[in-house]
Amino acid sequence: MTAQPPGHLLHEPHHDGSPTYLEHESPSLGWPVKVRVRTWAGDPVESVWVRTTYDAEPTFHACGVVSHEEHAVWWEGELPVHNPVTHYRFLLADADGNQRWLTAAGVVEHDGPDTFDFRVTVHEPAPDWGRDGVVYQVFPDRFARSAAADERPVPDWAVPAEWHDEVVFEGSDPHTPLQYFGGDLDGVVEHLDHVAATGATILYTTPVFPGESNHRYNASTFAGVDPLLGGDAAYARLSSAVHERGWRLLGDLTTNHTGDTHEWFVQASADPASPTRSWYYFNHDGSYECWLGHGTLPKLNLADPSLRAAMVEGPDSVVARWLRPPYDVDGWRIDVANMTGRLGAIDVNNDVAQAVRRTAAAERPDPLVIGEHNHDASGDLDGDGWHGTMNYSGFSWPVWSWLRDPESPARSFGRPLPVPRRTGPLVHRTLREWLARYGWLAASTSWNILGSHDSARIRTVTGSGEVHRVAAGLQFTLPGVPMIFAGDEIGLEGVLGEDSRRPMPWDRPELWDRATLAAYGALAAARRDHDALRRGGLRWAHVDDDTMVFLREHPSGSVLVCARRSAGPALDLPAGPLGLTDGSLLLATEGDGPDLRDRRGVVRLPAGGPGLWIWRL
Repeated sequence: MTAQPPGHLLHEPHHDGSPTYLEHESPSLGWPVKVRVRTWAGDPVESVWVRTTYDAEPTFHACGVVSHEEHAVWWEGELPVHNPVTHYRFLLADADGNQRWLTAAGVVEHDGPDTFDFRVTVHEPAPDWGRDGVVYQVFPDRFARSAAADERPVPDWAVPAEWHDEVVFEGSDPHTPLQYFGGDLDGVVEHLDHVAATGATILYTTPVFPGESNHRYNASTFAGVDPLLGGDAAYARLSSAVHERGWRLLGDLTTNHTGDTHEWFVQASADPASPTRSWYYFNHDGSYECWLGHGTLPKLNLADPSLRAAMVEGPDSVVARWLRPPYDVDGWRIDVANMTGRLGAIDVNNDVAQAVRRTAAAERPDPLVIGEHNHDASGDLDGDGWHGTMNYSGFSWPVWSWLRDPESPARSFGRPLPVPRRTGPLVHRTLREWLARYGWLAASTSWNILGSHDSARIRTVTGSGEVHRVAAGLQFTLPGVPMIFAGDEIGLEGVLGEDSRRPMPWDRPELWDRATLAAYGALAAARRDHDALRRGGLRWAHVDDDTMVFLREHPSGSVLVCARRSAGPALDLPAGPLGLTDGSLLLATEGDGPDLRDRRGVVRLPAGGPGLWIWRL
């Protein structure tokens, strides 16, 4: 790969779905929306067209110059919004007849497929609280025990553990899903001040329904909260405590499967004539379809109308019931959303997603529905179903691959080999392609996750607190919603999903990385206080093997972010294309940093690293 001079990315034509470049993020069907393109003043662009598709037929619409600045030329055109999801790209030509396409993944000089086109949808966007907030994920069994937990008998299925015991995490060990630490919902309530210190405003818990495992993804009923967690009353207390702080509460629902002890399945397996028999996929020999071969997780047949009514459709469904008082859940994270409603030739996934969304909207004015999907979710994110996804492919794995310590024992799920360590240009390309694949609105609504209860811990991936804080900085400054897995903020470790579920060490301060906790709080405050970090565009300024620099642009003010995975020299960038006269340091994850000044057309970013710096422009 040929090395490029610093700042060359600033000379690329640019457009994205932010307010600087798109008039309405969710326009009305049948009405045109204004789109803008920024080109560098030194780029000999003579004409620009926006190309879209009208009922799948390509059409071109001319753009004109609306502003000619010293360093930038602004073009504007009208995009017809004829279809609910409108794809578009820009054709740029110069006086010599050279042509280029500006796509959401960047500029190309060949006629490529529509995969990376920009997209705009007329469907209602996610609620503001879901896009502007910070999510904190709690795995109840491992977060905190209240005094009441000591009075509850250990269930027959469980292998009891003391709070500071080591977690069993080998998949071949039958105790792995049965090791029971006894965290409960009142324990969560008692530690909400700690959650507040991270800057979180959305509390998301993994399932609270009863299930014969520590993770509870094998529900035995959806009619009540597990008594081991404190039961329905404890969930109502948690909801009240969360909402009193002005926060939101998200539940976790397995629409793809139940446990084999679920009342529906028990009835169905005992009686072939049972009304719930068709709710599952039974074979002629009495066997049944299940999640990836796990017999304890029989798969739900969401093509069945009666199951749809019980699970996802209407006021009597599971989806609806928990959104009402006294629980007042504000929305759902849908487990295995990618597999929900899909089995071989059967695919009702989008129907189910729409039903969940429709049912939630009938119960609450502003619900959020996020679908779990650990690879390419683009086909499921047109805006009429899931609002967004847990963005493993578009955020987690690229960030892991840039910041991974080569000596790290961390393992990613679903991959036979560890995530490799890659250079900045490769990671930059990955980030751009996934952002393009999802579209601006869906990507901005999806969760930027550094890890979860299903993956290794980010601290184990990075191997150091300094690099961990760079990862957190990217989590809060790239488009998307930060999701913190409880314990990441204090530097907990874990080599894979089960090991990452170590209990929170509340009474062991020697295990707490206070610098990292402070960094999370500061990053959340910066994101809360600056529109650019929540709603701003993304324009790349410089990328090399160990450094990434980008702008988040917004009409109310922009910011410049510099992330380094290792120590590096000072970096000079052209001030004009940055649109910068000066910049005041907003935040540094390590030490301090200077304010920025335009000195004869050049801005000097300081030497140093690893670290992340944010300047207010």
